[in-house]
Amino acid sequence: MLFGCIVSVDVDVVAQWVKTEWTKKSRGMPGAALRNAAPVGFVLPHVSPAVHEACLYERYDFKPLWSDESDELDRWTVQLREDDGVLSVQLQETVWNRPRRWTRPAPVRLARGEWVRWQINHRFGRMYDGAWTYRLTTLNLAYGTPTDAKVFLGTPTRRVDERIHLS
Repeated sequence: MLFGCIVSVDVDVVAQWVKTEWTKKSRGMPGAALRNAAPVGFVLPHVSPAVHEACLYERYDFKPLWSDESDELDRWTVQLREDDGVLSVQLQETVWNRPRRWTRPAPVRLARGEWVRWQINHRFGRMYDGAWTYRLTTLNLAYGTPTDAKVFLGTPTRRVDERIHLS
């Protein structure tokens, strides 16, 4: 099963995308302090199987803007495979993301009640002036319906950190 924010909800998961986006202005102080203080997980509006997305933009002082659907269907795909009560989660990239990761982590395996926080960052050249825009994408994904709406505020069962230095 594949989902960009979840195309198929045949699997009992709750997913939360948190996308933080900034420019050169927030690479140094004082903007970097505000950016680094931005949350990577939020309280869920409900714990039913669903996908939630929060975008935090520099131009709005990194205050979350919520969306019901992802605008990243063409850039992000998550492969889910469920076997014998274990969920395998693999974040996939497309050719649009820079810099490319030539070596990627293995899929994460989750038992019911466990969750993963997967983080990856990229930069994009703006078409109108060539300046860089930077993005940190965090996928919080829980397998099995969580009982606590604050699940993504805690410590993940599994963590994948693909953040690299972006020049």
